[in-house]
Amino acid sequence: MPTPNSFDYAIVRVVPRVERAEFINAGIIVFCLQQRFLEARVQVDEARLRALWPQIDLDLVRQHLEAIPRIAAGDPTAGPIARLSQRERFHWLVSPRSTIIQVSPVHSGLCETPGDLVAQLSQRLLDL
Repeated sequence: MPTPNSFDYAIVRVVPRVERAEFINAGIIVFCLQQRFLEARVQVDEARLRALWPQIDLDLVRQHLEAIPRIAAGDPTAGPIARLSQRERFHWLVSPRSTIIQVSPVHSGLCETPGDLVAQLSQRLLDL
């Protein structure tokens, strides 16, 4: 019988106009140290973003969001942050920001298979 492991996750948010504090969930980052697992998934809901800010630069938002899974995976083309250890990449990805791309506080729990957890959280929080 599999043993549950602790995991941490954060929700990636797009905050088109920071001063208004309105946001759209745009991704999920899951880290499980015991299983050496770090994965991120993102999506861009263009219609919802345009509803919050019609002048938003969707290409720029997409570019920044798409870097998150690449950094999480340690993709060498994602720059120097992607070369850090998994733990360091996770902490860098979830560090607080005051930009258009922000993350929620980190939440913790127990799971047996973090890959399944990513799928469940994505479906529940991102409608993927």
